[in-house]
Parts: sequence; C-alpha cells; structure tokens
Amino acid sequence: MTNERTNERTNERTNERTNEVVSNSLDITKQNIEKLKKLFPEVLSENKIDFDKLRLILGDEIEIGPERYNFTWNGKKQSIRLAQQPTTATLKPNKNKSKDWATTKNIYIEGDNLEVLKILQKSYVGKIKLIYIDPPYNTGNDFVYQDDFSNSLDNYLKITNQSDETGKKRSTNIETNGRYHTDWLNMMYPRLRLARNLLSNDGVIFISIDDNEQGNLRKMCDEIFGEKNLITQIAHKARASISNDKIISQNHNFILLYAKDIDIIFKKRFEIGLDPILEGFSNPDNDYRGDWKGTPVDGPGGAKKGNPYYNFMGVEGYFRYSKETMQKLYNDNLIIKTEKGLQRKYFISDAKKSRKTDTSWWEDGGYTTNATRSLIKLMGNKTFDTPKPVKLIERMLKLFTNNDKSALVLDFFSGSATTAEAVMKINAEDAGSRKYILVQLPESISEKTDAFSSGFRKITEIAEERIHRAGEKIISDNPNLTKKLDIGFKVFELEKSNLKKWNIESKDLDTMINLIQDNLEPDSTEDDLIYEIMLKQGLELTLPIKKIMVDKTSIYKIAYGSLFVVLGENITSDFAKEIIKFVKNEELENVTVVLQDTGFINDSEKLNAIEILNNGGIEYNDILSI
Repeated sequence: MTNERTNERTNERTNERTNEVVSNSLDITKQNIEKLKKLFPEVLSENKIDFDKLRLILGDEIEIGPERYNFTWNGKKQSIRLAQQPTTATLKPNKNKSKDWATTKNIYIEGDNLEVLKILQKSYVGKIKLIYIDPPYNTGNDFVYQDDFSNSLDNYLKITNQSDETGKKRSTNIETNGRYHTDWLNMMYPRLRLARNLLSNDGVIFISIDDNEQGNLRKMCDEIFGEKNLITQIAHKARASISNDKIISQNHNFILLYAKDIDIIFKKRFEIGLDPILEGFSNPDNDYRGDWKGTPVDGPGGAKKGNPYYNFMGVEGYFRYSKETMQKLYNDNLIIKTEKGLQRKYFISDAKKSRKTDTSWWEDGGYTTNATRSLIKLMGNKTFDTPKPVKLIERMLKLFTNNDKSALVLDFFSGSATTAEAVMKINAEDAGSRKYILVQLPESISEKTDAFSSGFRKITEIAEERIHRAGEKIISDNPNLTKKLDIGFKVFELEKSNLKKWNIESKDLDTMINLIQDNLEPDSTEDDLIYEIMLKQGLELTLPIKKIMVDKTSIYKIAYGSLFVVLGENITSDFAKEIIKFVKNEELENVTVVLQDTGFINDSEKLNAIEILNNGGIEYNDILSI
C-alpha cells in the first residue's frame, strides 16, 4: 500500500513538472487574438474579445452598412477557417531520395501544399524573402487540389492513392461544373493566406496566371496582401507563335507581384537595385554631357580573372579594359585621374536609364517553348508540359535578392522544379548561397505520356531527377566556381504524426489512450521523430543535428544546443548529466529538452532526470515530453 502511494505521488510530481510538446501546427486564430490583445488590451473582457468595444475604439474605420464593396463567393468563410485550422501532420525525411543530405540547405517536400504550409508556419514564419508560384490556371484539365474542410490530411492521402481503395487520385474542374470559379477560389484562398505569414517584412510574392482567373486572383490578393501592396502586374510574353483559334491571339501570361509591406520595399529600392541612385553626381569640368561621378576602372580579381596589367597615366596595375580601349576612353574625355586612382566618368543621364525592369517582360523573360526544349535536352525526353522558363525566375531573383544572396525562396506549386534550377544558376553566377523550399503534390503521371515511358510514375520523381541533373550540369558548365555550390536537396514527405496520440480523433481519445502501450506509430524512426519535434518546436529543417549515445539512450543535440531530444526504450537519468555538461561547457542558454515519456525504465528515473536538469539550470517549463 505504501509503495502504491509513493508511486502515485511520483506520478503526480512527474506530470506536474513536464509539459507536452505542442501537437499542432501554429494556431493562427489564437495568434491573431493575442495580437489584438496586445494592440487593444481594453477590449479584453473575461479573457474574451469584446467586439462592441473594439468597434468603438476603431470608430469610423468599421463599416457596418448593409451595402459595401465586397469580394465573396460560396465557401469563402470555410476556406478562411481551413487556413486557420491547425494540423498534427508532419514531414518525414527520405534520405534515399535526397542528395547531399548532410550538407545541403535546400528542401524538397512531397505533399499537399495546404497541409505543408500549415506545418511550416512555426519554423519559417517571416523568413521567406521571395515566393514564386505557378498555380493551376483552372483551364478545365489541371485542377487536382480537392480540399476537404473536415480533414485535409486524410483527403490528401486519398487523392495520392495512399489510403483510398478505389484509387481515385485526381479531379478536374470543368466549366460545366456549377462551382467552376468557386472551387478554384476556395483552393487558392487558404494557401495564399498561409503564404503571406511566411514572407519576411521585405518579402515579395510573384504569381503566374492567365485570363481564366486573373481578375479573381487579383481581387483575392488585394484582400489578403492589401491593395496598396500590389507592386505591379507584369505581362510575360510566354510564346512567339500566333494562335488562330482566338479572335486575337494571346501570347502572354500575367504575373501579379505583391509585397508584404510595400513601404519597406520602396525605402529599400536603391539598396535592392530596383531604382538607380542619383546622388553624388556633379560637373566640375563643365562636361557637355552633364553631371557625372567617377567609377572604378581597376580589374577586380587581377590575374586570376584575366585582367590585363599595364601602366596608364602613371598608374600601374590590373585594369578591366585593354590598354587600347582605355586609350579610346581617355581620348573621349571619359578617363580621369583622382585621389582614388584612375576612374571612368559615369553620367547621370545613363544612371537614369539603369532602372532594372518595367512591366513588359518579352524575350528576356523566356518563352515556354524554349523552356520545354531545354528541359527535354536535360532529361533526354519530354517529361513535363509547359514548364516555366528558368530565365523568368532568374529575373525575379535578380530583382529582389540581389542585396541578400542568402535569401530563402519558396515555391509551393513547384511542378518540374524550375525554381530550384534558377536558384542554383544564379548562385553559380554571383557566388550566392540562396536556398529554396519546393512543395509539390505527388500527382500520378498518365500512362500515355513520354514521362511514364521513361520510368517516371509521379511528378515529384521528375522534379527530383531534374534538380539532380541540373545541378550537375551547372557544376560542369562552371569549372571555375570560386565557392562550393549547393546542388543538394533534402526530401521530406507529408505524413500523419509519428505519435499515435496525436492521430487519434477526439471522439476516440478516452478509449484509445488506455490501449496505447507504445506511443509511436509503426515504422517510425528516430529521424522521423527528430524532424517532427523540430517542426513542432519551430526550428528550421536544415539546422545541424548531432547524435550522442549514453548506454542505449540516444541524445540528439539540435540547433547548436538550443534543443536536446532524448529517445530510447530503457532510459535512465544518466543522460541528464551529459546534457548538463554541454550546457556548462558551451555556456548554453534558453535550452529546451524533450523526453520520450514511454521510454523511461520507470517514473522515478524520469523524475530524477528532471531534477538533475533543473539543478543544472534548465527550467521545468523547458523540459517537455512526447
């Protein structure tokens, strides 16, 4: 009887001193409410929002009239709820499909982008510099995202033929459907809402579209990103040929460009390089060509870059021009000698013409036909219809990541993975270290296609092979790269949680929890658990992971020691001393420790471990369990 009471007290203390890792993705509704509370604490009444008081505070900004401008459709409220509905799903690593797993910072995700965008909310909110998407245009045969408002993950598993015995994998959205535009809007709205959260404050999103849904997309984006944050609408000439099946041949698509905050982009336009800097010009020698300022003529890189070495105007060194060219420039009164050495005149009239782009992207945006030919050449066969030109996405990257060469880029309708190739190419060009996250539904390929004949069964297989080949080709085409180019990628697959208790429907919870002896789903590995915990804790998937063994217990030191995860089947308190050594030797702060609850030999060992951790400086609230 005494032993029973002791165990009871131990269990109580153990439960009191460990919190569970949060099972869901970011709860956006709760987060929005917290933001409101911080902005307007006076509207809080008994821990609820008093909306009448909020209306009073906002005054005339609230529109309460029955008639007002509004963009709506059947299902809009549900799609908003769908974006805010958390998920317990996770991303499982697949090292066999990956390349350079240990070193790469690039990520390729196989899964429904709605669920994936939810999962990424904690780890990547505010971290994406540029998003490019080329979503289904709703032409009648390209619609494959059929969302289920009740359970998006189960729906995803069905449409990818992972759990549906009927094998029904996809659905088109034909014009005879009475909800033709509505279904498309309901598909796009929650995804764009979630995407906006991921953008950095100086981030932008490019969206390709054609006439079918351009009007609806713009209204939807005006609502989600704000009308004032529309930078422009670009016309991209996608083909050179003339079509005779239309009254007027349409040869361009649209690209909508929105900022997260256009005021920040406007302030940074000189730094980014969108607008020329027109300061520092003068005309001390009354040059008839107007104001000018000096620019360097020395050859960066010297002999390594093949710059010529000679003496000119008494200055000896490596120059970017040949001696003959330098003489011609001098004869035209364009070379001057200053305290900084030799310089070339750069006129303000030329600077004014140096704006990087306008809204007409013709040949320099690349044609779809050329993109198709390039992909056929790379892959050896036609594997994908109408891929986007690499040049098109390169141009976007040059416009908005020129000042941030380590920028993170996202494409969640990634298709054949053009974005990955563009990121690698521009990194090779300017020694950048930009990274990408690509998301693609593993849609099955028709048996009638060349891709199927070549052995591909899903679009994701084509994309992964394309990234592999494109990376190797870039390396071979650029033998003199001054910096190691990241041509690898980590593959993750959308799956249910690795923990049974997070997959149980609420109606079965009481019954099922008593039946669970082993909390892990079958076939779940330690790697699976580690990456799920990282996502649940809001850590990026490419942060470093180090494994340490203490007897048969696995200790994972993650993100330079900000997180430790302890896994095993016979865990004792010995691991805790090892963690405390790391904390003291490396002077770690704000450390979180996650323990596998079901892995301890007994509750006493768990309690002892918690006490050791706490005495070593780790707060009780930072010791979590799964």
